[in-house]
This record gives sequence, structure tokens and C-alpha cells, in this order.
Amino acid sequence: MGPEALAQVLRPLSGFVPPERRADLLVGLAEGDDAAVYRLNDDTALIFTTDFFTPVVDDPYDFGAIAAANALSDVYATGGEPIMALNIAAFPSDLDPSVIAEIIRGGAEKSAEAGCAVAGGHTIMDAEPKFGLAVLGIGKPDRLLLKTGARAGDVLVLTKALGTGIITTAAKSRAAPAGVLAAAVASMKLLNRDAARAFLAADCLSATDVTGFGFAGHALELADKSGIDLLVRASAVPMIAGAADCVRGGFVPGGAARNRHAYAGKVAFEGEGAPCADEAFRTLLFAPETSGGLLAAVPPAGLGAALGALAASGVEFAVIGECVPRAGRGAADGARIRVVG
Repeated sequence: MGPEALAQVLRPLSGFVPPERRADLLVGLAEGDDAAVYRLNDDTALIFTTDFFTPVVDDPYDFGAIAAANALSDVYATGGEPIMALNIAAFPSDLDPSVIAEIIRGGAEKSAEAGCAVAGGHTIMDAEPKFGLAVLGIGKPDRLLLKTGARAGDVLVLTKALGTGIITTAAKSRAAPAGVLAAAVASMKLLNRDAARAFLAADCLSATDVTGFGFAGHALELADKSGIDLLVRASAVPMIAGAADCVRGGFVPGGAARNRHAYAGKVAFEGEGAPCADEAFRTLLFAPETSGGLLAAVPPAGLGAALGALAASGVEFAVIGECVPRAGRGAADGARIRVVG
């Protein structure tokens, strides 16, 4: 579902929070963050999310692991640690049980890597396989990574290169080179745990993960809710090697067009040279990502600590721009992204 349709569907639900829950519901539909957050007491908040999708790769174990990493990511993107999960699954009645077992094993082992216990779940029959998790995490109410926390002057740091949605689309037509697909799979299976911990340790207050709405969509959400604009340096944005070639080969998921329709008017590409003027680069900014990285707005005072912690934990990252004031425009005008060459 595209961003505009999703917003319309969710709009009527905003008024249904019971009065006795409102004060402790720190993040809900109104905030539109990566996960819901409920304060239990001054020291502990519950972080809750769910995510599932159809297969993005052929290997059932990898599919399960990617789906789990993707669901766990919303807890990390909010500044929490996952502690328990439930499987959400739908499988055709004639699917080989060994394939189902591998999908579930992939999800369970990735969850265990995260220190998260898979404690059950629910499965139905459906014509197309689907798998994911409902994840419960914990965090500190005053130490969360929220889309509202970015400030002008903060530095934009992105973990994980872009291109997974493009590459898996090419792979469905057997058009992704083996090495390119392997790089995308490795990226999608990588937990965002160490990245989140690095940002929290540097007193970062704002982050989001880059998933279905693409880099542009999720970056605009962060900017919009924080009341700032973003300046992105095109040459600094990391792309998985081979992803641009897949775009040029015509392998672009439908979600890229929906995202572009929703967000293109808020993204200005400035500069006539590559990569800013490259149509493949522009497409990759709007294309959906699966189990993408974290985009964080890091305060300048904590930047050295954040980058040091990322490097020490082996997390690939790039400093891609900065948060800037929304000069001459009010909150009602919405956020903008300037992409410079």
C-alpha cells in the first residue's frame, strides 16, 4: 500500500485510544513513528511493532532471516532492544513442510542472534507465502530515537547501502548477478542492533529505518516531524554495487513509482552532473528497501563518538548530509530535501 492510501486508511483510528492510556502512550498513530511506545514507569517503556511480507528471495532460510531482521529493525530504529516475538505466517496448503520449517528456522535464529525469544505465533493458509514477526522490545522513555528529535545542525548518517528492493526485483527475473544478489541478501540479514546502540551512546535523539517508502520517503518523514529540512550530498549516498545497473535494465519495483508520486515534489535535485542528474540514482532514492539501514540525525557533539562506535562494531556507514532550518516556510508547508551533486 502506498503512503497516501495508508494515511487515508489510518486516519479514522487516531481517536480510539482509551483515555486512561493516552498519557502513557508515548508513540502511537498520531506520531507515526517506526514502532508504538508505551511507558510502564519512569525507567521502562514497551516498544511494539509488527511486519511481514511475501518472499523477496528464493532460499527459504534467508527469507525467514530477512523477514525477522526487518521486523526487529523497527525496535532498533526506536532506540529499544527486542526481547520477545511471535511469528506471523501464511502458507499454501501444498507447500512442502520442510520449506516452512526452514523459513521459521531462519526467523528464529535471526531473532536469537538479537537476543529475542520467539515464543509462538499464528499461521493461516494462503495462496502466497507470507512471514514476519510481531516484536516486543524495551527501552527508556527518555532515551528513544524518534522522528521528532532531529534539530538543525545535526549530521545525517546512513547505515547500509541502498538498492535491496531494486536488486531483489531483478532477481525475480534471474537478472541479478550472483555477487550482486549475495551482497543484497547479506545487507538485508544484518541486524541494525549495533547501529542503534552506537547512536544512543552518542546521545542521538532521532532515527528511522529505511524500508518500504524508500530513502526519500523515510527521510522526509523524519524531517517533517522534526520541523526541519535536509541537505543530502548525492555523491555520499552509498549504493550496493550493481543496483544502478539493475535500474538501467528496467528492474524497478512498483513501489518506486508510488513513492515517487508521493514524494517527488518535495525533493529537489540540484546539479547537472553525476550522480545527482543520473536517473538510476534518483530511482534508487525512491525505491522501497527491505530490511534497510538506519538514517540518524546525530548532534555534532556526539558525531565522533557515533562514528567511532559504528566503526568499532563493523557497521558500514556514510555521512551523507545535514539537517538545516526550514527557512521561510512554516510547519504547514512540510519538509523538503535538497540533493546536491
